[in-house]
Parts: sequence; C-alpha cells; structure tokens
Amino acid sequence: MNRLRPYGLVLVLLVLGTACARPFGPVYEYEEEVYIDVDGSATVIVNASMAALAALHGLDVPVDPDAFIDRDAIRALYEGGQVNVTRVSRPWRREGRRFIQVRLETPDVRTLPALQPFAWAEYAFTRKDDGLEYVQVLRRGAVTDVGDVGWSGNELVGIRLHVPSRITFHNAPGGQIERGNILTWQQPLERRLAGEPLRIEVTFAQQRILVLTVTLFLAAMAAAALTVGGLIWWVVRTGRRRRA
Repeated sequence: MNRLRPYGLVLVLLVLGTACARPFGPVYEYEEEVYIDVDGSATVIVNASMAALAALHGLDVPVDPDAFIDRDAIRALYEGGQVNVTRVSRPWRREGRRFIQVRLETPDVRTLPALQPFAWAEYAFTRKDDGLEYVQVLRRGAVTDVGDVGWSGNELVGIRLHVPSRITFHNAPGGQIERGNILTWQQPLERRLAGEPLRIEVTFAQQRILVLTVTLFLAAMAAAALTVGGLIWWVVRTGRRRRA
C-alpha cells in the first residue's frame, strides 16, 4: 500500500489538472442548444448568466449574485404562444455570477422571435431540393447596460445545433461536425453586444438518422436470415442427394 500511494497522488493531480483544463470544450456566458427536427419543431435549451440575459435581451432579471431569483418569473419570460417551458433549473454560480438553464419546446421554430428572449433572431425552415434547410440569423438585441458584473472580455456566446439527419451542407466555422450531427457557432460576447450578425445555415436530409439506422439494421438482419436459410436449404438438399 505504501508503494501505491505515490501513484495515487499522481492520479489525483492528473484528475485535478484535467478538470482545470476544461476538457469538455469552451465555457459560454450565454449558450443556446437547438434540437431541430425534420418537421420544424424544436427543443431549445438556454444556459446563461443572469447578467447575459439582461444585457443581451433586456430581460428584467436580477444581476446581483446575492439577489433572489424567481424561477416562475423567468418561466413567464420564455413561455407564450406555441412555446412551452418544460424546465427552469435552480441557479448555480460561476466566476461570481449566477447562471440558470431554461428548457422549452415549440412545434414551429419560426415562432420563437415572438418572445423577447429570441427577438434578436430570424428563423427560416424550408424544403430545398431533396433536403431541409435551417437558417438562423442573430442580430443586435435589446442591449442593456448591466454595469460591472465581473466580465473579463473573454466571455463567449455559443449556438449549438443538433441535427436529426445526415448533414449535406453547413457554414459552421472550421467545418467540424461533432458526433456526426452537432454543429457549433460561437462569438465573443463583446461582438454579440455590439450587434455583429451571426448567420447559421444548415441543409440536411429529410429522413431521421434513427429511422435510417433502424432500416439498415432490419435490412441487414433480413439479408442474414436469407443467407442462413439458403445455406440450410443447400445442406438439406445435398444430404438428400447423397442418400439417394
């Protein structure tokens, strides 16, 4: 056990070093995760600091890290029309600021700009040739001065799009597709506050990846069954001929 202790200490230091390096990607001050479906419906998850919600959208939310956060009031800001809020998380702290998560669903992603938190964006969802095209353009929002909330100038705004089927075109920086169907756009918070446009454009197939995968699996199973059945028939027939 005494011999193993130095190795245990090294392992702990490696774990702590990895945690400090944030191996899971960039940390966003404001992030939208959009799960778009082939029918134009969407699930949107917003992870943001209270300061970012106030500064980017002009929402009436407390930016004081010690202030009480009324989750029902935040729910009311994101709910209306065809949009249904399914969850408002408990707030958490990071770098002295309070963060919150809002999860919502809509049968038509194009209805989101009717709500103040999404009024800065334009959404389009159309059929194009044999595929589907999704376009989201972010412009200047209702920018509000929130004073000194501890921003260092390195904060990021991120938009992550989860696509349900094969991607045929996209304009994500770097051209990288994560896990086969996730695209990311990001912008410095300062440039987002200045209203610099951010265009998101993706074209994808009309058939869901899950449906295609199940279809291919069933086809493979059917082919395997036919092959095994053919081999059994051949063996039986050969045996009969030999006996004859």
